[in-house]
Amino acid sequence: MIICAGNNETFDFAQPTGVGLIETAMNLTRLCLFDKPEFLLFVGSAGSYGEHKIFDIIESKTASNIELGFLNNDAYSPLDNVVSTNIDKTKKDVIVNSSNYISTNEELTKKFQNFGIGCENMEFFAVLRVAQEFDIPAGGVFCITNYTNKNAHEDFIKNHEEAKELLTLHVRKRIKELTAK
Repeated sequence: MIICAGNNETFDFAQPTGVGLIETAMNLTRLCLFDKPEFLLFVGSAGSYGEHKIFDIIESKTASNIELGFLNNDAYSPLDNVVSTNIDKTKKDVIVNSSNYISTNEELTKKFQNFGIGCENMEFFAVLRVAQEFDIPAGGVFCITNYTNKNAHEDFIKNHEEAKELLTLHVRKRIKELTAK
């Protein structure tokens, strides 16, 4: 099953599950309870913490839920804040961080790179956590639309349509590759 966030980030080949961690967790859980998929592929946009360039395509099976307060030792969590469905431990994954907030402090978000975290997407942690709960293999494909700086929203708006087109081409190409095997 291919899923996406929803609202203005939809694809004709993907089922929308909601925007942010909570909507995604609730709606994806409902989908999995009624018709458990064999595999979940999340498709969406992402903001780069600096390493990845605008319109780069990122594939990942690892997500984190780390809030900005953690980076300055202003917060902690007793919860497991990294989840991965990557069974090939020899392959290094780009970690995608999820929060219900879009980061705009470029200096602060560079600290994410110290933890091996490359970009952010609001929904991916919820997707992988639900997939883990239901024992469903899962992954994500992302297109970078912006950097996590003061222009994040404007750049996202400016680049979003092209990113969706690039994601559509990438996913369709990967589906052809997999079905040709």
